[in-house]
Amino acid sequence: MTYLVLGLVMFLGVHSVRIVADGWRSRALQRLGEGGWKGLYSLASLLGFALIIWGFGLARQQPVLLWSPPVAMRHVASLLTLISFVLLAATYVPGNGIKARLHHPMVLGVKTWALAHLLANGNLAHVLLFGSFLVWAALSFSAARRRDRAAATRYAAGRTGATLLTLAIGLGAWVVFALLLHGLLIGVRPFG
Repeated sequence: MTYLVLGLVMFLGVHSVRIVADGWRSRALQRLGEGGWKGLYSLASLLGFALIIWGFGLARQQPVLLWSPPVAMRHVASLLTLISFVLLAATYVPGNGIKARLHHPMVLGVKTWALAHLLANGNLAHVLLFGSFLVWAALSFSAARRRDRAAATRYAAGRTGATLLTLAIGLGAWVVFALLLHGLLIGVRPFG
């Protein structure tokens, strides 16, 4: 669990700088330049992510069961992960109505993804991993909305075509991940 916790602290810590120290971030960005800041940020993020993967893999070898979720939670998790894939797609498809309405769909997608996995898994490593991401996403969304209000940010209205494209991309990515990649990369096949 040590590597998992260390990876979570590093990865989510780097991604929390804007939440807890936005002024410091701005000064560091100015001092290092955009390339320097992005380079250090990426390096720390990748190192943290690698530790999360390694630590989670080690923790899964000796699981500590906290509770056994009902089988129905797998179905709820499937629906929630579909929603999270649509939210992720909404982050990148320009002019879609989902981003126009929600403003920060990636963070909401992470929150939905984490909640889905917490509902369907009851061992300690899952609670640490997905619980940490859920708390981070809730704090990040709240901070982003405060920044939007402070800056009086306005989001353009979405277009129907872009919104439909967002839904199609999210659904397609979810199908590929759920039916193929989740089993290959994670070792768990959500649909048998």
